[in-house]
Amino acid sequence: MAAACPCGSGQPFPDCCRPLLRGEREATTASALMRSRYTAFVRRDAGYLLRTWATSTRPASVETAGVTWLGLAVVSTTDGRAADASGTVTFVAQCDEGTGPQTLRETSTFRREEGRWVYVDGVHH
Repeated sequence: MAAACPCGSGQPFPDCCRPLLRGEREATTASALMRSRYTAFVRRDAGYLLRTWATSTRPASVETAGVTWLGLAVVSTTDGRAADASGTVTFVAQCDEGTGPQTLRETSTFRREEGRWVYVDGVHH
């Protein structure tokens, strides 16, 4: 039996985020992209994070080391469905940067760029 996907969907990783990280298919919703980006942080896949970042806000590099990701919960979404051009996803992620568990709460903005969902930016709460 395959391990559960780190994104918290309850699905096996090979059926959930792995095809997205491998470029075998694109995320169909902003929420699916957000979940796959969380999984990329867990798996330290900086290449995927950069590929799924909007060109206007993409940094030169992404640091994925030094953080242990402990869990993800999607709190709410606004738009971001398959037919939408943009959307937001509010989530809570648990992590440990070596100083004990911490909570990250963010509302992320996503939009379609060349037909694909991309991460634009996020506001921490």
